[in-house]
Amino acid sequence: MNALTPAEVTRTAGSVLDEVQRAVVGKREQLVLVLAGILAGGHVLIEDLPGLGKTLAARSFAQTLGLRFTRAQFTPDLLPADLTGSFLYDQKTNEFAFRPGPVFTGLLLADEINRTPPKTQAALLEAMQERQVTVEGQTFPLEAPFHVLATANPVEYEGTYPLPEAQLDRFLIRVAFGYPTADQEWGVLSRRLDRRREEQVLDAVTDAAGLLGMQAAVETVTVEESVGRYCVALTSATRAHHQVLMGSSPRGALALMLMARAYAVISGRDYVVPEDVKSVAPAVLGHRVTIKPELWMAEVSGASVVQHVLTQVEAPGARERG
Repeated sequence: MNALTPAEVTRTAGSVLDEVQRAVVGKREQLVLVLAGILAGGHVLIEDLPGLGKTLAARSFAQTLGLRFTRAQFTPDLLPADLTGSFLYDQKTNEFAFRPGPVFTGLLLADEINRTPPKTQAALLEAMQERQVTVEGQTFPLEAPFHVLATANPVEYEGTYPLPEAQLDRFLIRVAFGYPTADQEWGVLSRRLDRRREEQVLDAVTDAAGLLGMQAAVETVTVEESVGRYCVALTSATRAHHQVLMGSSPRGALALMLMARAYAVISGRDYVVPEDVKSVAPAVLGHRVTIKPELWMAEVSGASVVQHVLTQVEAPGARERG
């Protein structure tokens, strides 16, 4: 694993984003969050309506980061063994041999993760949290890097199974792309006309070893105590909010700090400022907040609660760096 400086990570991250934007038009802010989630060592949930580029974004990051890539299409009849793998009888050796499933990869695209029942959703929990898979009492470690980019349709959409809180909490961030502007949508059409084929092939900017080096460099980013305590204060404020049934756990504060470090490096700094925390807070904390049931029909969401908390919690003041 090559040792990289934060400045080198900034340049590489910019090249990755530029390359991904050849395929995903006009979503730079959301793509920065997805890349920051990967650099922070986490998993990303992209939740939005069908046809807004969720799968394309996941495949594009796999190509530009040079990772081994597998895709699992989640359906109501998908079994846990279809993800983790299983033991099959080998007639040549008269023994059972383990055949790895699609989780044994660098980047797993869990496509439409909320189309499958909770039992299969839960099969990802161990892989996502422990970086290992247990099948019939035997444990198989997953090689680093390993990241899950999951796509999901909104829970209101027909034929979906809402992800349980424990599964949602394993995702470092949740991102929504939203509809493009008219100019962005025309950009999608014009690029399709120019390349004269359906598939979009992107160039690899780095590889698995390079990504591990980038992640190691992110670990060197400075976080002052005042900024760390700001992360804690924001997370604590979600638990006390009057619209919230259940706020974010301490895991949310940790995720906030980890994401802020990666966001700072992409922005060209080797230290975190409060604005980094504010930029990533809705994506980090929004899915970790459970709204009171009586407010489900109102225009209240985890993201709106986080936005309100950001206006209520005082950010630490700027300090001169010696």
